[in-house]
Amino acid sequence: MSYTHDGKIALRGLSPAIWRPAANILAASLTLVAVGWALGVPRMLGIAYYPQQLMAVILGLALPVAYLALPMRRGFARDYVPWWDVAAAIASMAVVAYIVVKYPDLVNFIFFRRPEIWIPGVVMVVLLLEALRRATGWALVIIIATFLAYALFANMVPGRMAGRQQSIEVLGGYMALDSNGILGIPMAVAATVVVAFILFGRLLETTGGSQFFTDAALLLMGRFRGGAMKIAVLASGLFGSISGSAVANVAGTGVITIPMIKRDGYPAHKAGAIEAVASTGGQLMPPVMGAAAFLMAEFLAVPYTTIVMAALIPALLYYVALFIQADLEAAKLNIAPVPKSEIPAPRDVASGVHFVFAFGVLITTLFVFNWSPEKAAMLAALSVVVSALVFGYRKKRPALRTIFASLHTTGAAVIEIILISAASGLVIGVLNVTGLSFNLTYALVQIGAGNMIALLGLSALVCIVLGMGLPTLGVYVLLAALVAPALIQVGVEPIAAHLYVLYFGMMSMITPPIAMAAFAAASIARAPAMATGFAAMRFGWLAYVIPVLFVFSPSLLMIGDPLNIALAVVTSVLGVWLISAALAGYLADRLSLGLRLAFAVFGGMALVPAGMFPGAILSDIVGVSGGMALIAWNFTRAQRNLMKEA
Repeated sequence: MSYTHDGKIALRGLSPAIWRPAANILAASLTLVAVGWALGVPRMLGIAYYPQQLMAVILGLALPVAYLALPMRRGFARDYVPWWDVAAAIASMAVVAYIVVKYPDLVNFIFFRRPEIWIPGVVMVVLLLEALRRATGWALVIIIATFLAYALFANMVPGRMAGRQQSIEVLGGYMALDSNGILGIPMAVAATVVVAFILFGRLLETTGGSQFFTDAALLLMGRFRGGAMKIAVLASGLFGSISGSAVANVAGTGVITIPMIKRDGYPAHKAGAIEAVASTGGQLMPPVMGAAAFLMAEFLAVPYTTIVMAALIPALLYYVALFIQADLEAAKLNIAPVPKSEIPAPRDVASGVHFVFAFGVLITTLFVFNWSPEKAAMLAALSVVVSALVFGYRKKRPALRTIFASLHTTGAAVIEIILISAASGLVIGVLNVTGLSFNLTYALVQIGAGNMIALLGLSALVCIVLGMGLPTLGVYVLLAALVAPALIQVGVEPIAAHLYVLYFGMMSMITPPIAMAAFAAASIARAPAMATGFAAMRFGWLAYVIPVLFVFSPSLLMIGDPLNIALAVVTSVLGVWLISAALAGYLADRLSLGLRLAFAVFGGMALVPAGMFPGAILSDIVGVSGGMALIAWNFTRAQRNLMKEA
């Protein structure tokens, strides 16, 4: 007889001594296969294969790990694996192995309704959806199930949204084998690029690189007012870029940063809001953007570096706005710097400067030598390991055992992204096989009736609603397929359209009533959930504005004349500063309601890029000149008041 951790009788299955090593071996194998594919090892060995076969191998390793490691009910500890989860793990491996081996013979007969094609396909879809439910919850599963139901009954949908009905036989085979289904672009990106970057991040953590960057942030920012907040923003932004989930980022870094911010004197709901906004912004920050950057490059058929350069200015402005507001909040609340005793010694931090070299390798190989992202990440990962073994950090060198353990921790970390990417292929498959993508694009354009503002507003609302509760990659794939084509259809620059839907999709993370990142931060901060959500909206205000600006003026995406780009950046920074001061109600000293309104008006005029509409340059001139005058007057008055008090 076996018992669980709470003393209840457990059903027969695998004990931890069996299932944990098995899951670790499968996870490590997943990482090794992905790395081998990214480096082109099969071709070096002269092995001919379909890309879908390697994707299926990776999925066939991910599914059993999910069934072994994730219980049926989320939030419960996994001590013992019941027999039905073992059966599901074996079945998922078997059905995917069959598809891998027979793929060359089956792929040309997808629409022939053969049992040897559609039965494994249906089993694969069912096992994938259950694994996805365990990893992410019901939200994404319900959305995907709705799309699949649409495909089966598309002819019964009234009006313009009617589509081509598909039988379960055709749908099962198409989803399992076609390059527009499970084994499509999202899966290819996740299986190569995402795994490579997650491995890079895990090796940084294992070798002490993550601690180095935290210490460096503490050394750089700890001596300033609100230093804990600034450290949190830097740490969450760096970690959030590679985490793939704003909620996971809040959970991972928030347990450390939120108590630090609260201890400094910020109210609990503002401490949670700052962490939520910083974590969400990590999904918008190059070079990784929560893995969305790689997929965006594939969808748009442009170099990855093009996406990175386009996304850089809006992301930096996002963090500038957050930094300024939080800094002004610190001034208003008279928050002191971090105690000197908690700031690491410069000599200790300097011992980890070699970790910066890895990022230099990554940037050089990407932007100078034009390597593929996955190969650049692998070289950067190698440089991290070598430099850590040679130099260490704070007189400590990582053990080889912990470095090799990064293989299975990486595999375990990417399971959710692999499952989301594979399931995203189901949505793309339905859009293609039923004609729904064309119908939805047409409907959105018709509703917009040629009015760009109306279409942008409707699209933003759709993005926020559809994005609620979903991880970054799921949000982006869904919106890139459903909403972005409508924006492109009416003349929006393709990169601007895709970034627009990503921004508003991610804003669902901090927008009540279902602000998942804000609510997660609120639970850590022990603050009211809705108060934290509304505070997060205020701190993250720029993300609701800047997508509209770069749609009308792509200069903010580094598209166009360099002089116009530079002018847009300068005026935007001033506009962000002015509006942030208005929202905080403080600059050099407290601002009256009238002054806050004046700051907001001039800030809005300065924020408008010069090329947004005819005569926009006049708006910039008035906003910049008026804003500078207000800033100078406010600082002069504050200085005068200090002299009087002295």
